[in-house]
Amino acid sequence: MTHDYKSTINLPQTDFPMRGDLPKREPHWLAEWEKVGRYAQIQQHAAGRDRVFVLHDGPPYANGAIHIGHAVNKILKDMVVKSKLLAGYRSPYVPGWDCHGLPIEIAVEKKHGKPGEKLDARAFRQKCREYAQEQVDAQRADFKRLGVLGDWAHPYKTMDFRYEADMLRALARIVANGHVVRGAKPVYWCFDCGSALAEAEIEYGDKQSPAVDVAYDAVDPKALAGKFDVDPGDAIVAVPIWTTTPWTLPSSQAVALGAELEYALVEGPARDGQRLLLVVASALVEPALKRYGVEAARVLGHATGADLDRLKLRHPFYPREVPILLGEHVSAEDGTGAVHTAPDHGMEDFIVGRDNGLGTLNYVGPRGAYREDVPPADGLALAGMHIWKANEAIVELLRSRGVLLAYAKIEHSYPNCWRHKTPVIFRATPQWFIGMEQSDLRATALKAIKDVRWVPTWGEERIAGMVAGRPDWCISRQRTWGVPIALFVHKATHEPHPDSVALLEQVAKKVEQGGVDAWYELDAAELLGEQAGDYEKVTDILDVWFDSGVTHFCVIGQRPELQQGDAAQYKVMYLEGSDQHRGWFQSSLLTSSAINGRAPYDEVLTHGFTVDASGRKMSKSLGNVVAPQKVMDTLGADVLRLWVASADYRNEMTVSDEILKRVSDSYRRIRNTARFLLGNLDGFDPAKHLLPVEETLPLDQWAVQQAFDVQQAMVAAYERYDYPDVVSRVQNFCTNEMGALYLDITKDRLYTMPTDSHGRRSAQSAMFRIAEALVRWLAPVLAFTAEEIWQQLPGARGQSVLFETWYEGLAATQGSPEQRRWWADLLAIREAGARVLEGMRKDGRIGASLEASLAIHAGPALVERYAPAQEELRFFFITSDAALAPLAPRPDEAAKVELADGEAWVSATVSDAAKCVRCWHRRPDVGSHPEHPELCGRCIENVAGQGETRRWF
Repeated sequence: MTHDYKSTINLPQTDFPMRGDLPKREPHWLAEWEKVGRYAQIQQHAAGRDRVFVLHDGPPYANGAIHIGHAVNKILKDMVVKSKLLAGYRSPYVPGWDCHGLPIEIAVEKKHGKPGEKLDARAFRQKCREYAQEQVDAQRADFKRLGVLGDWAHPYKTMDFRYEADMLRALARIVANGHVVRGAKPVYWCFDCGSALAEAEIEYGDKQSPAVDVAYDAVDPKALAGKFDVDPGDAIVAVPIWTTTPWTLPSSQAVALGAELEYALVEGPARDGQRLLLVVASALVEPALKRYGVEAARVLGHATGADLDRLKLRHPFYPREVPILLGEHVSAEDGTGAVHTAPDHGMEDFIVGRDNGLGTLNYVGPRGAYREDVPPADGLALAGMHIWKANEAIVELLRSRGVLLAYAKIEHSYPNCWRHKTPVIFRATPQWFIGMEQSDLRATALKAIKDVRWVPTWGEERIAGMVAGRPDWCISRQRTWGVPIALFVHKATHEPHPDSVALLEQVAKKVEQGGVDAWYELDAAELLGEQAGDYEKVTDILDVWFDSGVTHFCVIGQRPELQQGDAAQYKVMYLEGSDQHRGWFQSSLLTSSAINGRAPYDEVLTHGFTVDASGRKMSKSLGNVVAPQKVMDTLGADVLRLWVASADYRNEMTVSDEILKRVSDSYRRIRNTARFLLGNLDGFDPAKHLLPVEETLPLDQWAVQQAFDVQQAMVAAYERYDYPDVVSRVQNFCTNEMGALYLDITKDRLYTMPTDSHGRRSAQSAMFRIAEALVRWLAPVLAFTAEEIWQQLPGARGQSVLFETWYEGLAATQGSPEQRRWWADLLAIREAGARVLEGMRKDGRIGASLEASLAIHAGPALVERYAPAQEELRFFFITSDAALAPLAPRPDEAAKVELADGEAWVSATVSDAAKCVRCWHRRPDVGSHPEHPELCGRCIENVAGQGETRRWF
């Protein structure tokens, strides 16, 4: 007699598909979130929470399509925000864009020409505004596609009139606190930009330069040589300098020595038959003379740099006397120990010049050519010549005058403009600065750094070192597209108007209504009255690092949803790439220190850059770029997000098609675990069927306890922003505790026991709790998949998992030490049994493990411990039988396991019992019932009786 028992099996049923088909399904979720206003819903649900965590968005630049680095940054931010929501914070996220600056200006110039050519300045700025908005719209669509939730309908943009006005208000606060100064100091200058650059706009690359040693002859040879107790006779006495910038020599006004350094007077190479004595740092005599072709050094005397202070030298080609001065920056590491000093072209030079009454000469124009008033050098016309071309011309001039001691071409690291990739120079021009020493700004900022949590911790030392050594911040730029430094300056004294703070507020009100054009079109008399004739408007614009550096004032300080209110706890985090220690992190720190006397952030998280599988930087020319748009269109945003979470952001992040394929495989394992849980929750109503944890079977309690342990570790990992640990624990839990153990063991109980039996509801109760926890663990990482799981879970629930906090239904199962040991030993025995069964499979003796019978040989204490569960051990081992037996001589094919209670070993044999067609177990009682000859006894009970009773597994 053959029966069809299919209808008696509880097979999994779910609408949650095995294939994620993410590229097609994710856009539907985005449309749904847009339709219902999901971000606003989430904020509304969190509105009453006491704790507030603001992830403040560092604004990406509004130019060009987003790249993989953008994706990493925005996904990390989204994971922080969502994990904080689940941790019980109110965590608003307002995205933003940096909209001013040179790249946008250049893009508009290419299409419309420079301001004044086809368009006047006002029309040009409008085109910049339109272009920036186009870029914002395109980038916003891609950021949303990544699954990043935020107030995308109301972002902040630095070109918004209100933002531009608040920038001027921030500037007013900094002016009021005494931090803004005007002066002609050397700043990085790009000829292609035609503007000063911030330190953060500098990158370094290799450059070939002429390295020259140049003799500065003493005005009074006897006076200089006398400091070494030497009579020079008719010899020439000179101080040689070494430089890689011969073009700066026209601006040379002094030679700096180290006060404490020891100098030697040595015989140099003869000049036109005349003896030449040279002053060189003692530590550098040998390499210097070798460059000059002198084989054996003859030292005539020694003196310190301080001994030579204020002695006069001759400029190498101008009829100019230059003094020897002392400088703390001079060392004996290379060169000659003497540094030619051009206050126009180096900060250390400028400081030495300032301290000794030397001004600047301003010989070099904004495009890199010498100005028309630069005097000729011994017949060489420098006026109008570009400095790079002048290098070789000046070298020839030095050679013809006999003062060139050595010449070579060297490769060295040199500062470049990060936009144009071209060399920059230091150039002293009248600029506006935020002074680092003014009103103790440097000390305030360094103190503030210590109050911040830096992730990774090395970030603190990195930014502290940069702030400690940085020069004054040049905040002025000579461009069109930006926010003007809206100050009135006296035409004679060049000092800002004494009522500048109040005037800035009046200008800000006008800018708030009409944008920055309101400043350029403003009649000064409207604000200054009769004083207008004595003042002129500043037309320089603010450095774009100032634009983004005051977002703490213009965004966090102005948006009500980002305010602290009555919250007991309030945290602000900044999160950007590691280059921002010298960029946004620092500009924000300095402006906040200048305005508020503290850091703008409580926590700073830094991530590394993306590289390919070979460790190379992403580059279109190398063809190794991984475009996030392509990944989302082929694998889905959740796979990209899983890669970001898996990679160690604290270092360089390696990405390639092969790596993403492996991540996609990992995603499928997680998805399949969720699908198994959902499938077996078919027909489960938690309001009716959810059992108290203590009423569930021990195996189910163990599974929930495992989930509890994982959640404890997971929450801690999220708290310390250790996303690789989060992913590792999820994957291990899905693969090991769930896939390879619990889900495998419980299939029999779920499928074969009566639908409403205690054993089946026990397993479903555990799976429900685990699924409720798992979906929350996944929510910060798998933005779309978590919501999909949430919608498929049984029971009444809100529309989004992000309305929730970490699941509390696991807490009742922490497990005693004795219980944990009971399970740990049994799992070790199961692992030994698996080795035995695998050997039998390889030998072809069995196919599935249910074709085998297992024997566990152990000492009396162990047998006694597991004796109560003996009748059900076969379900735990997924064999047709499992028996406890005393220790005996161990056969070779048995697997040994060492336990705290002593040795145990496992053996197995092929079962000769008949196979039950319903549960597939091989049992001796198959065929014992005439109406169900193909079933085992327990299946008969489950089909025709009251149902079996399970006590353990």
